[in-house]
Amino acid sequence: MLLDYVHPALNSEITAIGGYYIFLKEVTLPYQGRTIFYLVGCAVFNSTCCGSGGVSFARVPGFVHRYKYKAGTAGDQISLMEPVSGTQHQKKIQQIIQQKEMVHQVEFG
Repeated sequence: MLLDYVHPALNSEITAIGGYYIFLKEVTLPYQGRTIFYLVGCAVFNSTCCGSGGVSFARVPGFVHRYKYKAGTAGDQISLMEPVSGTQHQKKIQQIIQQKEMVHQVEFG
């Protein structure tokens, strides 16, 4: 299943419950003859009742079919992605990303 993926703005705070998160960079990565796309970000917890903290993460929208092939109505870039299915692929991709990036978790979807 192919899905349009709207690229978020980099280095722009996104308010969330308990704090905010920021996407810092976009990365493409070769994987078994295909290209994986992921973002690296960090979340800051500064308005929770139990204290403050943070975590770094990677979000993997999927395999790239068409990279930034059109713009949305707000001018956002849109890519055509295929989500990564199968836990075997997800585990392998998670390992590769965690070796390349200093992230605590890798999210798919």
